[in-house]
Amino acid sequence: MSNLRPARSLASRVVLTVLAILLFGGVLVAGSTWWNGQQAARQSYDRILVGAASDIAESIRIRDGAPLVNLPVSAFELLAQAPDDRIYYAVTGPDGQRVTGLDDAPLIDTPTRGADPVRFFDAALNGEPARFVQVTRRFVERDFSGPVHVTVGQTLRARTAMTRALVLDALLPMALAGAALMVFAFLVIRSALRPLGDLVEDLSRRDPHDLTAMPTDRLPSELRVMLGAMNRFMGRLDGQVHAMRNLISDTAHQLRTPVAAIRVHAESAVSEPEPEPRQRALDRLLLRTRSLGTLLDQLLSRAMVIHRTDSAPRAPIDLREVALDLMDRDDHMAIAPGADLRLVIGEDPVIVRGDAFSLGEAARNLLGNALRHGQQPVSIGVTRTGPEAALWIEDAGQGPDASVIARLGDRFNRSAASGEQGSGIGLSIVTSVATAFDGRVDMRATDAGFRASLIFPAEET
Repeated sequence: MSNLRPARSLASRVVLTVLAILLFGGVLVAGSTWWNGQQAARQSYDRILVGAASDIAESIRIRDGAPLVNLPVSAFELLAQAPDDRIYYAVTGPDGQRVTGLDDAPLIDTPTRGADPVRFFDAALNGEPARFVQVTRRFVERDFSGPVHVTVGQTLRARTAMTRALVLDALLPMALAGAALMVFAFLVIRSALRPLGDLVEDLSRRDPHDLTAMPTDRLPSELRVMLGAMNRFMGRLDGQVHAMRNLISDTAHQLRTPVAAIRVHAESAVSEPEPEPRQRALDRLLLRTRSLGTLLDQLLSRAMVIHRTDSAPRAPIDLREVALDLMDRDDHMAIAPGADLRLVIGEDPVIVRGDAFSLGEAARNLLGNALRHGQQPVSIGVTRTGPEAALWIEDAGQGPDASVIARLGDRFNRSAASGEQGSGIGLSIVTSVATAFDGRVDMRATDAGFRASLIFPAEET
């Protein structure tokens, strides 16, 4: 049994993310609303306490050297705005003795806070939390001098109810708006993700061999980026599939004739009783097998070059090293034993960006063409001219026909004079390498003969 959880859809992930953001924001807003509601309730009822205490303080008179309080009705009208709360009031003289107050209520211990005329504090009122204010009125008369303190308090029921009402009044519309926003976000997300569904449907209807680019018209920019990358990948994959098909087709097409010829020559050699005709048949058989080996090498080389030019990373390559490696290898000995090869390179590096194997294969094919169809001596050279770097092969002959050069890059492009000495794939490999690395192939006659060049953008050393 698998423990892997089923993957959630992109729409559900976005919706859950939006919901989490809304819930987190709702918690923050609820906390802020509760705190602001508490502050608003405290300020409102603190003003009521101050108003009631101030009315009582204003009603104090001095008679016969003692404070006398005539409790005003307005003070109790203010306190009556919180009908469910218990109230407390007390008037004390300078010596702390009660002048008037609720008979059954003890004196509240007032914290010392300096000489402020109005002081707020919290304390318990009959075991219930309450809020108090003390207003001090100072008298300086002939028969009485000193402060008279008026303490008024009430429990917190009305404040809590007001805070709750403010929070509910604020959060209820916000909750409704959040629910509407979730519905709207869900619809928007579904609409935004609809192009993905269309892409999936398009891909599901496609033929397995259809690797053409998918249309990007009227798609969001984010999907265009993703679809552009997918199209580029499909293009590279299509190129690989096309190269594989060409390799299979070319191999089947090109091997049919030489294999049939080899069979005919072998049968002739076996059935020929005379030594001289048998030797001629064997010579033709040897020539055909060599031609077949060359063909197979170039077919595989072309397939490898096409694969590497698409997949191998580009790196700085010194063309002088490619030329030196070409001179050091013995491949040309099989084509022209004892060939007169010359190396023409300078002391400064000539750097291009490419793949060493592909560049070496292209140079090897240019050298092979020069040795098979040109005239010696053959020179291998590297030069740099301005922003371009060139790897060239020059022989002393006149070069191929103009028709061959005009069809440069076509597979099996060979002249009638080459006969069985060439497969016509070499120049195709050269052109593929040049195109893959932003270069070109240049063929022209020179004062010394004919030069074939691979030209690439040069890198700074």
